[in-house]
Amino acid sequence: MIDDRPGSDLDEAPGDAPRRRLAPGLSMRAVVPNAITAAALCSGLTGIRFAIAGDYEKAVQAVILAGLLDGIDGRAARLLKAQTRFGAELDSLADSISFGVAPALIVYLWTLHQLPSMGWIASLAFAICCVLRLARFNARLDMLDQPHKDAGFLTGVPAPLGAGLTFLPLYLWVASGRMPEFANPIIVSGWMVLVAFLMISSIPTLAWSRMRPPPHLRLGVLALVGLTMAALLIEPWFTLAVVTIVYLLLIPVGLVTYAKVRRQGPSMPCPATPVAPQYDGSAAS
Repeated sequence: MIDDRPGSDLDEAPGDAPRRRLAPGLSMRAVVPNAITAAALCSGLTGIRFAIAGDYEKAVQAVILAGLLDGIDGRAARLLKAQTRFGAELDSLADSISFGVAPALIVYLWTLHQLPSMGWIASLAFAICCVLRLARFNARLDMLDQPHKDAGFLTGVPAPLGAGLTFLPLYLWVASGRMPEFANPIIVSGWMVLVAFLMISSIPTLAWSRMRPPPHLRLGVLALVGLTMAALLIEPWFTLAVVTIVYLLLIPVGLVTYAKVRRQGPSMPCPATPVAPQYDGSAAS
């Protein structure tokens, strides 16, 4: 009887070069974070559907939901100890669509279509730079020498935050009662190209691990988070604009902080042996 099961000895025919055996299916633990990633992808794609229908507020909300799900899937994988290379690759592919293609098309359909050539080039630049950023992350998964990561920083603006930054003119447009000044296609095109550059740049940006308030300020931070959530419920678009501007102000803070860390020397030694790549949606972004 011929044994045709995956992984049997007959996977290698006599005289042929050894072939890679088929990988086993995903474990049940790995299904959960990957299902969250798939949900984030569907949310980002649905944002395009809302933009085609002219409902730009729902389009932005769909991409924001994709960002929230993207922040959950990696943490769910670590909690369940279900970090896989498949999950990392799926996460990057989903991010490229939800935070690269979807925002580019939403902003183009919103205002950049008024400049068919320049507007489309700006949208392409944003989408391509998002994909390049994620490809750079995947290429560095097995690298030991990552100064930014070793010091607790990210390299460039993460893809979900890049999507949030590119929506800043749209936030202001909705918050101001749809003032046409915020929908100027020339200004929005330039803004998209700038955000695209920030995503693929090598500037160090603050990671969550670096945002540690001193003990005497932690109660104040809790109060600020609560007030921000309340503001999101009462004045969501104005609050989103303010949060986005605050993040922009944190970029030079990250540069200064990283320079101080570099002057003080490496905070942690490079590992002596390669570290297995981990499924981490927040880091991959």
